[in-house]
Amino acid sequence: MKQPELNNKRITNAWCMYDWANSVYSLTIVTAVFPMYYEAVTTSDTGDKTVEFFGWALPNTVLYSYALSLSFLLTAAMLPLLTGIADYSGKKKGFLKAFAYLGSVACAGMFFFDGGNIEYGMLTVILASIGYSGSLVFYDAYLPEIATPDQYDRLSARGYSFGYIGSVILLVFNLLMIQMPGVFGLPEDSPLPAQISFVTVAVWWAAFSQIPFKRLPTNVYDRKVTGKYFTKGYEEIRKVYKSLKDLPDLKRYLLAFLFYNAGVQAVMYLATLFGTNELEMEAGALIMTVLIIQVVAIGGAYIFARVSENRGNVFSLSVMILIWVGVCIAAYFVNSQNQFFALAFVVGLIMGGIQALSRATYSKLIPENTIDHASYFSFYDVTYNVSLVMGTFAYGFVDHLTGSMRNSALALGVFFVLGGLLLRKVVLKPTGKPVS
Repeated sequence: MKQPELNNKRITNAWCMYDWANSVYSLTIVTAVFPMYYEAVTTSDTGDKTVEFFGWALPNTVLYSYALSLSFLLTAAMLPLLTGIADYSGKKKGFLKAFAYLGSVACAGMFFFDGGNIEYGMLTVILASIGYSGSLVFYDAYLPEIATPDQYDRLSARGYSFGYIGSVILLVFNLLMIQMPGVFGLPEDSPLPAQISFVTVAVWWAAFSQIPFKRLPTNVYDRKVTGKYFTKGYEEIRKVYKSLKDLPDLKRYLLAFLFYNAGVQAVMYLATLFGTNELEMEAGALIMTVLIIQVVAIGGAYIFARVSENRGNVFSLSVMILIWVGVCIAAYFVNSQNQFFALAFVVGLIMGGIQALSRATYSKLIPENTIDHASYFSFYDVTYNVSLVMGTFAYGFVDHLTGSMRNSALALGVFFVLGGLLLRKVVLKPTGKPVS
């Protein structure tokens, strides 16, 4: 069996560049421009925020959160078989490309969403989300194939940092275009600049993905195809599933991750709508909030990677989860723009850290001699997507039930408490000695 080359800077930097490429989706589409555009085009002149979706009338924010939940559910359903096929055939890079291009094309398709075609708009939202989430499992699975365990924390942090930096660069460009359309030869008081920003995301994502597509290894372990893809793919994922019974700490970690990530992702996906609806913040203030989170997250990823080196991954994650609980409680009482900015600073600090360290921690729990990294990471990413369903659905359901996103934010604290309690039962041995 061919052994992969580890800690090669040309390869690890190329791997980080996929974070640079795809993070523009999570910032411009998920967090900043699209939610505000969606809010604007689905709110009537009288201020009514009710939309008709295939004859079903419901609040626009609720429809959006339900659409995201459906996309995560669909992704979770298809990934296990696809990752089994990827491991069996050695075509992990091919699947990475397919999902990346799907997400890119869907983002470009958002250009044609104008609020009147709500069903079409939700379709592009769902497909873009599937492309983004689906590509991550194959991207993440490269981590243990290109680096040694002692580098997981820092490399994962570097990847997320690349993503934060790249996404901020494109967002600033798009904001200039939206705020000063005349400079770009675009009409004033028109949705066109925002619509063009969706296309820039598509181009950026597809263009910069060419770097990892070119440099990341293909068929790392030189796997040979000797049977039907679907049958062998199913056998591959079934084999990995059976191995989980001998990996109690990995199972405990996945359960903890299921709960605390539900809270993390719901905050990331729906924070902008919280600012719009609960605090009635202007677009400029919301964008400032997003920029604060992104810039601070760069430092947060490295700070908590360093904490994990000194005190262990479980300790570092537990500290961040405790802070997340405080954030949920604080969000219930936030009443001013400055308070929201302060909360955004804290969210940025722990967002960068918890995302980078969660991926690195799971990599350390995978058996050392495995060659089925995509299959193992499918369980991580299925858990990731199911947690997204839980978080965004719970957020939307509580909002629908009570009419207040403040109650939704408070409810998310329960997810963090449960995740933190479960995490304390995980014992991590990345280098042969316990780390807790």
